[in-house]
Amino acid sequence: MTATPAKEDAPPSFEIIHNTLPIADPHVLYHNGKYYAYGTRINGFEVYISEDLEHWRRNESLALPPENSWGTRWFWAPEVYYIASKNRFFMFYSVDEHICVASATRPEGPFVQDERRPIVPNEKGIDTSLFIDDDGTPYLYYVRFTDGNVIWVAEMNDDLKSIKSETLTRCITASEPWERIQGKVAEGPSILKRGNTYYLIYSANHFESKDYAVGYATSNSPMGPWIKYSGNPILRRDKPAASGLIGTGHGAPFVNGQGSYMYIYHAHASINSVGPRTSYINDLVISVDGVISVGGETIRPVVIR
Repeated sequence: MTATPAKEDAPPSFEIIHNTLPIADPHVLYHNGKYYAYGTRINGFEVYISEDLEHWRRNESLALPPENSWGTRWFWAPEVYYIASKNRFFMFYSVDEHICVASATRPEGPFVQDERRPIVPNEKGIDTSLFIDDDGTPYLYYVRFTDGNVIWVAEMNDDLKSIKSETLTRCITASEPWERIQGKVAEGPSILKRGNTYYLIYSANHFESKDYAVGYATSNSPMGPWIKYSGNPILRRDKPAASGLIGTGHGAPFVNGQGSYMYIYHAHASINSVGPRTSYINDLVISVDGVISVGGETIRPVVIR
């Protein structure tokens, strides 16, 4: 039986099997006219594929099967990048509270961690995000457990499998009232660059908090120092962009097929239940004055067969 489409413009041939996109800590890659969404849900990582950001099909095979990875539990927050110079896709992710990287020849995977070890072998960490600057220098932003969840950055080596430990630099701690409603947590970093300004977008509070929220900071260097935006948070349950959603956060910016920024993020199941967390998409705009805002009509993705 074909379900009634959740969107008025959904073609009748679409059979909707989930009214939400059932991933947390989401990330979207746009490649060759298609969108690929990865996120936290199971051991290993699924990939969902779309052409319009509203209707998504789950790929039959996992993007990262657990057997292709170091670690056996807590597969969290994957981010996938196409590195043209290597003609490969790289997935940065957390497993068993360590940061790892795997690669593949296709965005669907299968991604394989050919060296079965964490990027930083002797220390726990989560929430990796890669940024490659205009000069080709790769930087890895991730969370270390140094007095709470704290966002750090380090230069990567050219193999994208290891960091230059001597460059480790602290970026963002949970220091402001809106960031410390529940817990001492700054996490989920992402980097954008506009002109000579670097933007570090992040989430704060415990992920189970109804006030899980998104803010950003700016710098004139990928290593900081970072200045937090005075209007933070830019996305939270009381902001118009949240459109009634609770626990909004840990998202990632991406560029759509029209060349505009968008932001995918997750929210709680309801006012009374954290899980299962599901993902939503809004516009992300950088004003002429350099201010980031999240807004526009919220896209509420569905999964189709």
